[in-house]
Amino acid sequence: MKAPRTPIEIEYARLRARLARLGWISHGYVQDRGPGAGGPCYQWTRKVRAKTVSVALSPQQYQALRQAIENWRETQQILQRMQILSRTVIFGTLPNPPRRKRLGKKVLGLI
Repeated sequence: MKAPRTPIEIEYARLRARLARLGWISHGYVQDRGPGAGGPCYQWTRKVRAKTVSVALSPQQYQALRQAIENWRETQQILQRMQILSRTVIFGTLPNPPRRKRLGKKVLGLI
C-alpha cells in the first residue's frame, strides 16, 4: 500500500492504526452492584434477540469486560469517522451520474 498523501488519507491511516491497537471488544454493560449476600456482586448485561440477559462475573471478569466494552465504544466511534472519510473520498473524487441537484452533506451522511 502506498503512503498516505492527502489529509484525509493521513487521518484514515491514523484511525486504522488506532483500531489495530485496541484489545478485546464486547457489547453490553457491566455493573458493580456492591456487596451482596455473598460478597461483591458484578454483573454483565446485554440484549440477545430483544431480551435482556445478565451474567454474574468474578472481579477479574468484571475488569476485563469493562475494558472490552470501553474498547467496543471506541471502535464504534472510529468506524463512524472512517465511514465519513470514506464517503467524502468516494463522492468527492469518483464520477457521479447526472443529477438534477447537488447531493448535500446530510444526504451523504457527512454531518
